[in-house]
Amino acid sequence: MTPSETLPSEEPEEPPHLLIVDDDSRLRAVLRRYLQRNGFRVSEAGNAPETRTQMQSFEFDLIVLDVMMPGESGFDLLSSIRRTSRVPVLMLTAMSEAGDRVNGLERGADDYLAKPFEPRELVLRLKNILSRVPIAPAAEPNRQLSLGECRFDLARGELLRGNEPVHLTAGEAALLGALAAKPGVPMSREALSAYSQFSGNERTVDVQITRLRRKIERDQKFPRYLQTVRGTGYVLKPD
Repeated sequence: MTPSETLPSEEPEEPPHLLIVDDDSRLRAVLRRYLQRNGFRVSEAGNAPETRTQMQSFEFDLIVLDVMMPGESGFDLLSSIRRTSRVPVLMLTAMSEAGDRVNGLERGADDYLAKPFEPRELVLRLKNILSRVPIAPAAEPNRQLSLGECRFDLARGELLRGNEPVHLTAGEAALLGALAAKPGVPMSREALSAYSQFSGNERTVDVQITRLRRKIERDQKFPRYLQTVRGTGYVLKPD
């Protein structure tokens, strides 16, 4: 059998497909080359309309999204994306103030990296987001927790209301998975941040809890399931 007649080997797993959204074409080119060398497939968009066109054509594993763009800002684009998609989003921007980070997280970002940045840190954050999954107890791989109208499947990291999935960002799923792995056991913000692989300070955990309560609780002011433990952190109390 000649080399050209040899049987094809098994197809390797496709690398993660990223979409870089930034109006700076030079930065996009630099990031594209660097990320491709680090094992990613990369597409580009320079603004919100181009992003929507790309998302209609391809399914992306993660979006790297700039905030300061002409026309529709990254914050507004992120809000629009979250109405129809749960694709993970990392905000990449020169706006490094705490209020801007919180704004991005509240709109559904999974992480936030300020410019200028170390490219190796970007790669690590991207890999953390892509690998971030709730850890279910090994002895109960199919365990589900009842949270009123919702159910949380620990094995899948999936929140359901009835039979309909409730959108969770990677960060929300990781945090809920951390609490669900130890129901009834209070966990500190520090422990939750480390368990969920969050970057930033403890405020990140508070923001994620607020977003989760909007999706789970009937009354966010008096939460039944995601309870605050004064002086400690948070605890999940399923039915």
